[in-house]
Amino acid sequence: MKRLFTLLAVAGLFSSALIGATKSAEPLRIAQGETVQLSDYLVPGKTVIFDFTSKYCPPCRAYDEPLHKLHTTRDDLVVVKVDINRPGVTRIDWDSPVAQQFELRSIPQFKVYGPDGKLLAEDRISQQVRDAAARKLVDRWIAKLK
Repeated sequence: MKRLFTLLAVAGLFSSALIGATKSAEPLRIAQGETVQLSDYLVPGKTVIFDFTSKYCPPCRAYDEPLHKLHTTRDDLVVVKVDINRPGVTRIDWDSPVAQQFELRSIPQFKVYGPDGKLLAEDRISQQVRDAAARKLVDRWIAKLK
């Protein structure tokens, strides 16, 4: 009986871990300014777009509807919005732990992971480098929706 209870407990832990690895009906909104492990939000077999965003960023808001449409119409894609703002901050929160973690200097910024969980493309934007490879990929997918 003790062995059965242990087996059921382990099975429960395993199944609850799998719940986070499925596509939700709506894009997830994570972080709220705190550090985050992107790998916790990868969905096996799906391409995952991480959108680093703030509601105080007009260009970010312009991506809201197209990214929502990508998420809801493409079974092979998942959108996860990484909110860089901590609660109570009423401007783009460049000092937030997540903004510091990913060295964000400009948003929107994207990271795209393939169905195998490997990084396909990322935006690298700094004073020295302006490489928006992930944004170009996302923009191509959005253009195909029209």
